[in-house]
Amino acid sequence: MSVDVLCLRPRIDFERANALPTAELTVAYHAPNDVEVIPLMKQARALVIPAVGPKLNPEIFENTTVKLVQVTGAGLDRLDLPLLKSMGIAVANVPGGSNSAIAEYAVTVASVLLRRFAWADAEIRAGNYQSFRTRMLSDNLSGLDGLLVGVIGFGTIGLAVAQAFHRAGCRICYFDPAPGDAAAAPAMNAESLPLDELLKSADVVTLHVPLVPATRGLINARELKKMKARAILIQASRGGVVHEAALAEALRSGHLGGAAIDVYETEPPSPDNGLLSLSGDATRRILFTPHIAGVTRQATEYLFLSAWRNVERFILKNELPMNCVQ
Repeated sequence: MSVDVLCLRPRIDFERANALPTAELTVAYHAPNDVEVIPLMKQARALVIPAVGPKLNPEIFENTTVKLVQVTGAGLDRLDLPLLKSMGIAVANVPGGSNSAIAEYAVTVASVLLRRFAWADAEIRAGNYQSFRTRMLSDNLSGLDGLLVGVIGFGTIGLAVAQAFHRAGCRICYFDPAPGDAAAAPAMNAESLPLDELLKSADVVTLHVPLVPATRGLINARELKKMKARAILIQASRGGVVHEAALAEALRSGHLGGAAIDVYETEPPSPDNGLLSLSGDATRRILFTPHIAGVTRQATEYLFLSAWRNVERFILKNELPMNCVQ
């Protein structure tokens, strides 16, 4: 049986989202390390992959018939883009499909950390209701209204996050040498600032940049020390953008008010990750999630259906794919 598409994520993912491809396409679903992958890459016309996961072995593209790699999300760091370009293989993603989900995540975790909801839950379970309530009142905890939120990365996701915080009553500043839609900033009275100035000024700093050489280690010990005392950091971009050991120290010292971590340099994070070994108050200032900031039922359905429509456009209609990144 000939195969039109090789998909490196389980069929059940698409069934659960009610987002299967048209029956006109013959699709083979396999894990990246299945022995069938190499032979199927020599007959399929398109490869469908999730955005999250380890880098694909370039060897699978040797003598391939694949002419389109379709990502079911926005991230492209699993792919060797120069190699695929040299081979004449188009790469397409689905930009913006998780915008609302990530924006909802950022506003939610900022509120949870600022108002210590998860911390209070743990203290009440430990029998410390009255003492922790007294501490919360004494510390005069802040809500979101009127705070300055610094958005690092003002592309489609960063803009959606900024708009969500703006709706929550926050003031907005951003850092991005090449913002995706700078015209949207005036509508929120958002101010473009140099990175150091943003870090010094913002009550909440939220990261939404890709992992490229210029952003690896973007937030290191130096940048964390520049952040406003008791500020909140939200890491929902890509692992490697934040130096995790330096962040652990900033939380341990009490300099930062809290951090929400959705992505990790190694996923899953290794047992010796300093963020996992925090103790005392520091462990209450951090909120972990397993790379799901952009994952909701609604976002997943949109991403999957958009990806399949693009594959169908390319294979069944012989049209150029949408959202090609090269």
